[in-house]
Amino acid sequence: MPRQLGELEDAVMTRVWQWNRPVTVREVLEDLQQERSIAYTTVMTVMDNLHQKGWVRREVDGRAYRYTAVSTRAAYSAALMNEAWAQSDNPAAALVAFFGMMSSEQRDALNDAIRVVGYNAPEPPAPPAAEAGGSTSPAATGGTDGPAGEGAGAPGDTGR
Repeated sequence: MPRQLGELEDAVMTRVWQWNRPVTVREVLEDLQQERSIAYTTVMTVMDNLHQKGWVRREVDGRAYRYTAVSTRAAYSAALMNEAWAQSDNPAAALVAFFGMMSSEQRDALNDAIRVVGYNAPEPPAPPAAEAGGSTSPAATGGTDGPAGEGAGAPGDTGR
């Protein structure tokens, strides 16, 4: 699992991800210099470290390298979330807390993501009265073979 990127690593990777093309140290340097004073060798070292860590691949282009992201920012974020969740001693409680922190826009994005991956939560069973024309006798609802819930089987299971 990946560790979180440092501040400067993240600033460099943000550009590599946003530009979505092979980039040089010089291009990243010039963009970073709009926000802060930074040396060419510092950016070169950070990009070399990112290469050593497997975040970027590089190809020789004349006397320089061109760097390309190995994965997307979304994949990086997902790996960090998965790692944080896996570290919890109570993953269900961690998810409940995480969902409780979400804005309505984030909840909408979560619902969209669930639809994209094709996860369909099981539909709750219809009330017995709706299925059996109002009758709630055990014979009309399929009955049970013992205490409540036993013999009910899986949804759609006729028990035969």
